[in-house]
Amino acid sequence: MPRVIEEPAPRRPAYFWWLLANALALCFAVMSWTVCLHVFGSPEVPRNYEILRKIGRLPELKRYTVLEVPNGNLLDPRGLYSRFFPLNADQLGRFNTRLMRNYLTNFERPLALTYIEGDYQVEQVRELGPDDFITQGFAIRARALVKPDDFTKPAPYPVVIEYLFPTTETHAAREFRPGDVLSVGKSPNCAAIIHIERLVDDEDPLVCLTVVPIAYGPYRVGDDITFGIEPPSEVRPGAKFPLFEPNHP
Repeated sequence: MPRVIEEPAPRRPAYFWWLLANALALCFAVMSWTVCLHVFGSPEVPRNYEILRKIGRLPELKRYTVLEVPNGNLLDPRGLYSRFFPLNADQLGRFNTRLMRNYLTNFERPLALTYIEGDYQVEQVRELGPDDFITQGFAIRARALVKPDDFTKPAPYPVVIEYLFPTTETHAAREFRPGDVLSVGKSPNCAAIIHIERLVDDEDPLVCLTVVPIAYGPYRVGDDITFGIEPPSEVRPGAKFPLFEPNHP
């Protein structure tokens, strides 16, 4: 009985494996490039920031002077309230992401850069620690004061700021006491908003703004006291905001 000899299956041509290897390499390259763009382009994401820290590529915050700071909007307490209080939760989330990215990338695209101005009465002062956005320095919580008209004394306004001072001279926090009035202007303070929250404090709806001065050097308190503020070498994008607990009723 004759044997049936099966013909071997045709072998794939050599160029098939060459094309497959190149296609896989291309996919890997595109994926790697996309991941790199995401990590380096979004340092405000805590996971990305940690990756950049581990590979030694953290964004370096520029040491601006008063004359070098990028142009931005300048708003007083009334303008701050009317601009930010109407934003809903989703809008605030997107806006805060943009603010943090702008700060960490030295305001390469300063479309959302906003400086504050006005008078703010100090309510609380505390040193910053390892769980805060800036880990060395101190923070001041202060309530805006606004004159209802030219003939009335300034009254509390529903805008609160958390003013962060990045400094190694933390003893300077003792120079700010509850009841003191902190006068903030574009020059020389250059206090830029990095986070916005809406709070309920003693039954009143408030806009709470976390601000950081981006013009560095000596900061003067009164006529005789100065201390130095410098850009932090590292921050914690995943830190909790606001830094001070609101006064719930």
